[in-house]
Order: sequence, then structure tokens, then C-alpha cells
Amino acid sequence: MASFSQGLRIQIKVVKALMIRELLTRFGRDNIGFLWIMAEPLLFAGLVGLVWTFARGPEYHGVNVIAFVVTGYIPLTFLRHSFGRSAKIFQSNSSLLYHRQVKVLDFIVVRVTIEIVGAMMAYVFAGTVLIFLGYFPLPHDVGMLIAGWAIYVFFVMAVSMVLAPLSEMSEVVEKLVPISVYIAIPFSGVFNMASWLTPSLREPLMWSPMVSGMEMMRYGVFGNLVTPYYDIPKALSVSLICLLVGLILVRVVRRTMTVS
Repeated sequence: MASFSQGLRIQIKVVKALMIRELLTRFGRDNIGFLWIMAEPLLFAGLVGLVWTFARGPEYHGVNVIAFVVTGYIPLTFLRHSFGRSAKIFQSNSSLLYHRQVKVLDFIVVRVTIEIVGAMMAYVFAGTVLIFLGYFPLPHDVGMLIAGWAIYVFFVMAVSMVLAPLSEMSEVVEKLVPISVYIAIPFSGVFNMASWLTPSLREPLMWSPMVSGMEMMRYGVFGNLVTPYYDIPKALSVSLICLLVGLILVRVVRRTMTVS
């Protein structure tokens, strides 16, 4: 048990060091630096929110349009960045494997964690500002909001574990990673609530962890203004299967990698 605790502490230190390296490499020390990880999702969500306001009016199905877009588009941006940065992640960081404490899984954990931090910061900042401006409600159920984020993040992490080794095995997969984000949109619950759909369309979507996570997040924010539909056992089952497949693929790729 003592050796496990010591190994865990070492890996936490390794992840922290890799996160600092990644932040400095991506954002440097100039201008606002690592705050760009928050600014980028805010800009995207803000622009899409304005477009929706002009196209649909201030409210949509009884909820504020800007708040609805922000609660959906920031998680989608997190998903897009996490999937995109998983491609060829082992190849670009293979030189770090000279250090015995650095594992290939650390690269995925670090990049997805950075995206998680950026998305969470953007979510909290946007929500706080919009609350003061009167465009965002005070969260109805913070526990449900956090649980929804946890399910969403777990699924994105699991899929990133699959995409990272597959992109090393095939260049075709690397090219398809950006497309996978657009394929995921209809199954993400970003632009609609499950209650707005017919039962025949709603039931298959319950197998999407993104939909369950999004429905829980939106109920946590809007409360009784929306009727959430989610299935936690299905969401966790799908995510665990993806994680298991990803871990197997990572192990296979690690055996064929050469440290350069």
C-alpha cells in the first residue's frame, strides 16, 4: 500500500510538470498566457449565442437563448479540443519517455485535464457575468450540474483514450478526428433538450453519455424550466467500455513505439 501511495504521488508530480510544460508550449508567457484556454471557448459560445439570439429571439422553449447556448457550446468546445489534441499525441511527446516516470497515459490525461480546466473556467466566468447582466439564472441544483459535468468529462476522457492510439496506428484516423466532432453533435444534446424530441428519437439518445451529461447540467442550471431525460447506468457503461478499449489500444501502441 505504501509503494502504491508513493507511486501515485510521483505520477501526480509528473502530471503537474507535464501540464506546466504543455501550457508554456501552447500559450507562452506573453499577453494573457494560459488564460487563452478560457478565452477561446468564451469567444465561440458568445458568437454562437448572438447568432441564435438574432435567429430565434431572446427565448427558446421558455429558456434564455444565450444561457442555453453557453451551457451547451462550452462543453462542446471542450469535447472538440480534447478530441483534436489527442491525435498523434504519443508521437509528438515520445522523447519524454526517456524519463522512466513518464507514461504514455500521462500525455492524454494532461491534455484533457488542461481542456477541462479551460472549459470549467469559461463556464463559471460566463455564468457569473451573465447572471449580473440578467441573461443567466442562478443554478437550481449545483450538485446535478457538477454530476453532469463529471459524466461528460469521463466520456470525453474515455473516447480520447481510444482516439489517441488509433491515430498512431493509422493516418486516416488522424484525419477523421476533426470530423468526429461534427458527427458527435447530433448525439451531444448541445442544441436541443431530449424532452423536445419524440420518444422514438429520445430513447436511442439515452445511450449517449453526452446527452445524459448535458441534460443533467441544464437541469442543474435551469431547474424546472426544463424536463431532463438521462440514464446514468447507460452513460457510465458506455464510457467504461470506451475506457477499457482505449487502455488496451494504448498498451498495444506502447509496445510498438520507439523513443526518439
